[in-house]
Amino acid sequence: MRASEIRSRFLAYFQRHDHVARPSASLVPADDPTLLFTNAGMVPFKKIFLGLEDPPDGKRRATTAQKCVRAGGKHNDLEQVGHTARHHTFFEMLGNFSFGDYFKRDAIAFAWEFVTKDLGIDPKELRVSVFHEDDEARALWREIAGLPDTRIYGLGAKDNFWQMADTGPCGPCTEIYVDLAHLAKDWKFPEGATGEWTDLSRDEVSVDAFVEGAEAGRFLEIWNLVFMQFDRQPDGTLVPLPKPSVDTGAGLERIAAVLQGVTNNYHTDGFAPLIAKVEEVVGRPYTGREAVDAGEAPSYRVLADHARAVAFLLADGVFPSNEGRGYVLRRILRRAVRHAYLLGRTSQPTLYHVVQAVIDTMGDAYPELRQRAQHIVTTTRAEEERFLATIEGGLARFEELAPARTTQERNISGEDAFRLYDTFGFPIDLTELMARERDYTVDIPGFEAALERQRTQSQEERKSRHLGVAADELSDVSAWDRAPEAADVGGAFVGYDGVEIETLVTAVRHLPNGRVAVMLRETPFYAESGGQVSDRGEIVGDGWRVDVDEVRKIDGRIAAVGTLTGALQFGRVTARVPSDRRRDTERNHTATHLLHAALRHQLGEHVHQAGSVVEPDRLRFDFTHHGPVKPEQLDAIEIEVNRGVWAAVPLSIAQKPYQEAVAGGAMALFGEKYGDVVRVVDIPGLSTELCGGTHVRNTAEIGLFRIVSETGVAAGVRRITALTGPKAYELLRERERELAHVAELVKAPLDQAPRRVAALVEERRQLERRLEEAMKGGGASQVQALVSGAQTMGNARLVTAEVSVADVKALQALGDALREVLADGVAVLGARLDDGKATVLAVVGDGLRDRGVRADDVVRRVAAAAGGRGGGKPHMAQAGIPDAGRLGDALREAPELVRPLLEAA
Repeated sequence: MRASEIRSRFLAYFQRHDHVARPSASLVPADDPTLLFTNAGMVPFKKIFLGLEDPPDGKRRATTAQKCVRAGGKHNDLEQVGHTARHHTFFEMLGNFSFGDYFKRDAIAFAWEFVTKDLGIDPKELRVSVFHEDDEARALWREIAGLPDTRIYGLGAKDNFWQMADTGPCGPCTEIYVDLAHLAKDWKFPEGATGEWTDLSRDEVSVDAFVEGAEAGRFLEIWNLVFMQFDRQPDGTLVPLPKPSVDTGAGLERIAAVLQGVTNNYHTDGFAPLIAKVEEVVGRPYTGREAVDAGEAPSYRVLADHARAVAFLLADGVFPSNEGRGYVLRRILRRAVRHAYLLGRTSQPTLYHVVQAVIDTMGDAYPELRQRAQHIVTTTRAEEERFLATIEGGLARFEELAPARTTQERNISGEDAFRLYDTFGFPIDLTELMARERDYTVDIPGFEAALERQRTQSQEERKSRHLGVAADELSDVSAWDRAPEAADVGGAFVGYDGVEIETLVTAVRHLPNGRVAVMLRETPFYAESGGQVSDRGEIVGDGWRVDVDEVRKIDGRIAAVGTLTGALQFGRVTARVPSDRRRDTERNHTATHLLHAALRHQLGEHVHQAGSVVEPDRLRFDFTHHGPVKPEQLDAIEIEVNRGVWAAVPLSIAQKPYQEAVAGGAMALFGEKYGDVVRVVDIPGLSTELCGGTHVRNTAEIGLFRIVSETGVAAGVRRITALTGPKAYELLRERERELAHVAELVKAPLDQAPRRVAALVEERRQLERRLEEAMKGGGASQVQALVSGAQTMGNARLVTAEVSVADVKALQALGDALREVLADGVAVLGARLDDGKATVLAVVGDGLRDRGVRADDVVRRVAAAAGGRGGGKPHMAQAGIPDAGRLGDALREAPELVRPLLEAA
């Protein structure tokens, strides 16, 4: 039975039993900062199980095929992927859930009937485990399934008791196991295996033998039923829940392996086309059917597995980056590139071919793959190419750190591992993998310490730039001073309709440095959400005022934070947001919607929002797209937005059920959490989005839209910054003034200024060319003098000197002249330029560069000795020296700093 049929049968079975089939939630958990990714089928229902939300539409039964990723944080299977039969980064979890409806009896009956009837697995090949104290579950298995006690194994809390955290909902589990020794055509006992569990003539085995056989892979768990029965108290007491619930999970990949008669998930129909694609691209057959860890086989499986994770994470709006979820995605992708490298793909990208196969084979079940296919494939390819461009340098550095033949200690220090990560983009697990291949160890604590130092420094820098109050300082609403007559401390946001209201103070929290947080019965202050920044303004009472500079949401309530003047008292107040600030914000927010629509129209449907900032002064919009947007496309986008502005289209804003809104064409943004009822902002004929922000009443209020810049911010993510209304007009007026000033400087009429500037630029270019020629001709004796003073190091020559030049171009010309006569050498030149700055230039001759010596490596080492930083290309690189007085010290130290590079060559 194919995996797609198993998925369909599962959902259909539970729909027949009154379960609502819900679509898979995003891999990015909504509103759950405790998880990097959705890693189990129950994650989308976590708040329901905790009693914080009601079941959607009041339906107390649900079933899903949930996409899951385990590749970061506590649940991290990345290291094992490729080397075992069942570890994956991405997998599908089939689940059925009861939110205080049915309990153990029905859950066990459903599971047994589906496994034995719909899947057709022979009951003789099934065994179950229960929590050893759960006599109720044991009795139900005997009654419903007819299993004897000898096939019901009581296990401890480690295996068969589930809890979400140290306190809160928890309960016993029961699991269904199959006997692969009888069901898998390719089953083999592990070499040297002995004991009761290896005797195929036995129908029954002891608990200890069952546990041993499960660990060895003979007895495979395919279904886990969790009974949320208790509420664990801080003292450990288990209090029965008033409405016990059921959470079950069945791994689709495992069930497919069982029904297709194989022991290895990678040999099922779900992975077969992916491994076939790897074979096609690599040009060699997969040989991993005989042994899990044989030869190159793990690399084929890594590429197949990681292609699924990459495709689905990109489809759900995760982008490769150096932090958080994006960093995990980048680790997965680069680990795949490394394994393609091991298969001989050292210069051409490989994974994107396999990602396309994922889209082709799973796009019917998960339409988001087809909808974002172009983005998924192009992002993958761009990331591969980017890493392939640096992997060679990283491998060269790794060779220095871990030579295959050495008599020294086989350990890579934490600092060196960190530099591989920081400079060459090598994830630490990739460094560990390569180290193990050569019997080296890696100082992981040292690496983590270096990484933590970098994070701490970044955090301190952010803190030094940011003043504000942490949300956790305000989160305990019970610690606030409440107005005696206040029934509730927080009221509704009423700022859609006005910016100034009369209201009452309901709660106050006094903060350090004369600041307070205030909650009002109703509030005009917008709290940052959906990219729109928080409002500012004032709250004025009788003899006191608060200048509001922050707005926070505390448990769904809005608090205005600011500096207090006078003695705050409960009672009636005026709360206001400056109308010009709000109007400017509204202009930018509505323009953001128009921009999003124009981008999709001009560039393609692969464009999706990847972040935004809406402020009074500007708007910033991040979107998925590969490569810079062409100037003519930017012009067309700007014109399209302005046409929408000038069309004076009235906005239509309404509250609608989520499903109705989406079915009507409203765009929901990736990663956003939406309730059952949503706010739909419709600009008829132009844009329809779900949005809680403030907007203009008519597009004509925007006045004017002007793009300021378009840049890249991450792989596959671009950023547009733009202005509207008064700010856009101010920009145009400023540019007019600047152009008039240029015309005055070049002594030309305004309309002739560009032509005159072009002529002056051409004159300068010709002068620079003459200067360069003169430098080369007249500088021959200087070059000869520098070469004659070269030191010999191994098979190479090194020139170090401070030279006198007018500017950087002259220094580079001298460096080029030296490089031509130093094929087997390196030159490190220092100069104090006419502008008072100091710089270091390094050049490497072609012959020495072919042996692995790079100018950027040289210049970084020398510059660091004087507190400088720099980089460049393998043949020429440059660095600035902040303190010109340290230039001489750096040049004196250069020979010893460069010696290891030259002697290694």
